Amino acid sequence: MYYNKYVFPILGGGNLNISVGDRLQMKKQHPCGCNTFTVLRVGMDFKLRCDGCSHEVMLPRVKAEKNIKKIISKNGEENV
Repeated sequence: MYYNKYVFPILGGGNLNISVGDRLQMKKQHPCGCNTFTVLRVGMDFKLRCDGCSHEVMLPRVKAEKNIKKIISKNGEENV
């Protein structure tokens, strides 16, 4: 049976505690050269704002969680 990767997230994947206002360090850079983003919206999709050029992008949750390298919460704590 075929399963869509966006409907059925990666099996056994942990839940990441990401909330609005957190900063994310991603594995890949944005075309402007910055690899940190601020979370504007959380749900089935993530709305992220690039910290370098303020461009806003929307990504499916599965793709965003896969590309996160580090979570920097609002109060400055770092989670890997």
